[in-house]
Amino acid sequence: MSSSAPASSPQRLRATLIGGIAVLLWSLLALFTTGAAGIPPFQLLAMTFAVAFVTSLCVLAARGPGAFVAWRQRPPVWLLGVAGLFGYHFFYFVALGNAPPVEAGLIAYLWPLLIVVFSALLPGERLRWFHLGGALLGLAGAALLVTRGGQLAFRAEFALGYLAALACALTWSTYSVLNRRFGAVPTDVVGGFCGAVAFLGAACHVMLETTVVPQGLQWLAILGLGLGPVGAAFFVWDYGTKHGNIQVLGAFSYAAPLLSTLLLIAFGQAEATWIVALACLLIVAGAVLASKELLRKS
Repeated sequence: MSSSAPASSPQRLRATLIGGIAVLLWSLLALFTTGAAGIPPFQLLAMTFAVAFVTSLCVLAARGPGAFVAWRQRPPVWLLGVAGLFGYHFFYFVALGNAPPVEAGLIAYLWPLLIVVFSALLPGERLRWFHLGGALLGLAGAALLVTRGGQLAFRAEFALGYLAALACALTWSTYSVLNRRFGAVPTDVVGGFCGAVAFLGAACHVMLETTVVPQGLQWLAILGLGLGPVGAAFFVWDYGTKHGNIQVLGAFSYAAPLLSTLLLIAFGQAEATWIVALACLLIVAGAVLASKELLRKS
């Protein structure tokens, strides 16, 4: 493994902002997934990652045959990338299938906080109180959104789902942090990861689900997911976690459920409430607090 050299403040800020685009794209997940309602999870996973893979092939082909050299990477690179992308979705689907979505979703959304904590293990990184404080404020805001201000009810019979949700959070946070160790690997390799995830998703679909042929707007939703939240998002996240401020990216990731809720409100699929307003305040405050050092230096 090799990590990239520390970037100067302007370069680090730029990489962090690029990585933050992933959070903006992930905020479209709920809206697009609603449009694809009725498509089995693993089938949807396979189709959306296939869109991302084909798009990546077209982009690389336009650059010439030499562009595909980026895919010639050592096995550890492929193992981390494919396990991170596929493992996260696999455990998330298992969690939702074996536990109430509110509790499972909140446990799964521990990954931004875990990114901030795990980042202390990286060479050249320091975990400061404002990084952790910002992530905790974001978690509090996300908890308000997920539970809608209600109480959580963890029950023993859903233990499998809770464990899967925790595995989901650990998978994505571990992938995001370890990705820094492969800072010299070009981001173009993510296209290859998407192809492998599409294949694994299709295999799980064949074994576990019944195929549903998409109709009308479902096709547009699948295309939108594959180009944005399940496509471009993973490329910019790869670049951001390799070269940006990973603690800030972790804290800022809690903006995804907030922006997702605001989009649903804008499209008339959710209501604006005091809970949303308070969650907005907590998440924004957390992101600003976690970014304190980066913003001051820049």
